[in-house]
Amino acid sequence: MSESEMKSESNGTNGASALGMPWFNFSRLASSKFALPDIAGRGIAQAQERCDKIKALSADLAEALSEAYASNARGATDYGLKLIEMSSANTASAIDFLSHVLDSRSMTDVFTISATEARKALDTAAAQNRELFGLAQKLASESGEPIRKRVANALQQAS
Repeated sequence: MSESEMKSESNGTNGASALGMPWFNFSRLASSKFALPDIAGRGIAQAQERCDKIKALSADLAEALSEAYASNARGATDYGLKLIEMSSANTASAIDFLSHVLDSRSMTDVFTISATEARKALDTAAAQNRELFGLAQKLASESGEPIRKRVANALQQAS
């Protein structure tokens, strides 16, 4: 195909290329109902709205994490105080046992006191373990509750 033939073909198709593909006429696009600034403005508005929603959810989640941390700190403090209290009780019991053993007059008394103290220590340890387990369960449930509520609320708002 010669250069003159290509020029005549492109002139006949109002801006068409030599391959027969039309060129976009942007001047006609800008003057039509399909205005690019309106689309861009709507896109920006939607993006801004979504950013505001994300910012609100982020602030809500930060508050939930703060509540969870505070609850966790309270629970850990309660747990630690309970451990100290139990240690004190166990130490007092051991000292009491030792004083009874030292006051005993025969080996039979020592064995009787030892058996009684062992049974008492086993019962005490079982009760203390139940109490510590209950505190640990309470700590776990209370620490996660603020986050669970906020996530459920956020999911409900999103739907």
